Amino acid sequence: MNESPSRDKIKIGTSVLIVQKQDQQTGVLTEGMVRRILTSSNSHPHGIKVELDNGKIGRVQKCVNPKNHSEK
Repeated sequence: MNESPSRDKIKIGTSVLIVQKQDQQTGVLTEGMVRRILTSSNSHPHGIKVELDNGKIGRVQKCVNPKNHSEK
């Protein structure tokens, strides 16, 4: 099993893949940019909980290298 990134690796604006609560059984990942970090500890067995810029909330499974940096 891959270890999810620790909180110190996740910054506001980082592009990440999260698993939302309703997708935990299937493992479906959602990509987005971190708006807020919701977990206060540096690590969590299921991943650091974040809110994405689209409002979705889930636990970070991995950080992604953004293909392009488009400003809003």
